[in-house]
Formats: sequence, structure tokens, C-alpha cells
Amino acid sequence: MNLFYNKEAVGDVAFLQINPAEGNYNYVMQGDIVEIQLDGEVVGYNIFNASNQTSISGNGHIKLTETLVSEFQKAIEAAGFNYRLDVDFSPKFVVGYVETKDKHPDADKLSVLSVDVATEKLQIVCGASNIDAGQKVVVAKVGAVMPSGMVIKDAELRGVASSGMICSMKELDLPNAPQEKGIMVLSDDYTVGQSFFEE
Repeated sequence: MNLFYNKEAVGDVAFLQINPAEGNYNYVMQGDIVEIQLDGEVVGYNIFNASNQTSISGNGHIKLTETLVSEFQKAIEAAGFNYRLDVDFSPKFVVGYVETKDKHPDADKLSVLSVDVATEKLQIVCGASNIDAGQKVVVAKVGAVMPSGMVIKDAELRGVASSGMICSMKELDLPNAPQEKGIMVLSDDYTVGQSFFEE
């Protein structure tokens, strides 16, 4: 679930994206809340007068907190909707360990990786030339919002499923990121599964 808010540029509206989706949306407005539906499924909410109903502040992509989710839930219910917000607060940028690296069957420059992130093993397709088995890396899990605003989703790359992304310093917008391409390889001091950023 992603939250965008920019009071100065857009107005006092919180944009709550539940599922990234594209198509012909249906909009149902009740009070200050607009429920956005696609094929009968709720994919998001626009909450008008958001600062009067919640403690939201800041500009751009806003980090969801348990307090904000609770406030949004109350506003949604008060408007007469019965949708239940279900938010995963687990860290989205974690330390992963590349267990195996195999050649992509249909693309010379892509590798298919099995990456342990402690809670699960992820299959990730990666194009970095410096990726290898035995490395600790930063994994952007599905649902992560990159500094660029891109949301990480389950995908297929040349016919192979990929759940997450191995990150470079540049993609993470870290200071002193090298200009040459390549993923960020971590030292052994990092623990598999730990949050990469302070949460």
C-alpha cells in the first residue's frame, strides 16, 4: 500500500494506493472519501480534507504508520465504506543473500537468482554484471517504493518470474554512489533479513 500527499501542489488530498492497477476505474464518492474500484475490487482511496481527518504531513510519498492507517480506517468507515485496510509494516528494503545464480534461458545479460531474505526465498531476475552467488545485497521487496517513485511489483522478465529487485547505490539514492553500473555488495557485517534502512 502506498500513500502520496502534496498539499501545496495538489491540495489537501491523500492518495492511498492499495493495489497498483490500470484500466477503467469506477469512482464512488461518499462524504470526503472517494473509493476507487477496478473490476469490482477496491484499488485505492482519495481522502479529501486529509489534514482535518488525519495527522498526515510532508510532501511526496509518505511513509505509512500504524497511526495513519488507523486514522484512514476511521475516515473510510465514517464515510460509510466497509473496506478493511490491511497493511504490511515489515521492512521493504532488506539484506538478502544470493544463494544461487543461473543464466536466464532467454536473455544473455540477465541472471536468475535465488535470494534468501530470512523470512522467505525470492526468485529475482537481475541484469547487473557484478552479481554473483555468495553475495549479501540490498533487496527491494514487492511493495517497496524506490526513491524515484517506482513501486516494485511481481513481474516477468523475458518469461521468467521475478519478485523484487537487487539494488545499486544509485537506485537507493545513497550519497557518493558510483557512476558505473552495478549492484551494491554488502560486507559480512550485515545480517540476512535485517532492514537496510533505519525504520
